[in-house]
Amino acid sequence: MNKHQTSHITHISWGRVEVVINDQVLKFKDCKVWPEGAKAWDWSITCTHHRPGTQPADIEEILEHGVEVMILTRGMELMLHTCPETGHLLRSKGIEYHIEETNQAVALFNQLTQQGKRTGGIFHSTC
Repeated sequence: MNKHQTSHITHISWGRVEVVINDQVLKFKDCKVWPEGAKAWDWSITCTHHRPGTQPADIEEILEHGVEVMILTRGMELMLHTCPETGHLLRSKGIEYHIEETNQAVALFNQLTQQGKRTGGIFHSTC
């Protein structure tokens, strides 16, 4: 895959994530990112809350893009959790996954992407 077509995150700060795809900068508060795309993560669609946290329904769309690694974020202050069912889903599909504080998650996402791994992630930019 041409690096030019791969998503990468160029900025993370409280309430703001910037993703670049094909020289286009996309700005979000919370987002879902996969190798060729990104979109806003709207918690209201799946009734997501900090607890129990990121649900399988939150990541299904990302999985449809054939990722081999998934990055799940905890938020800037580690307030966001991950439902156990989300980990079960990823393990059942043989997908490596990491749960990290948001800044660390962004760094890992970019590192894995640069290594050529098909990486997806779901990013919470506040608490």
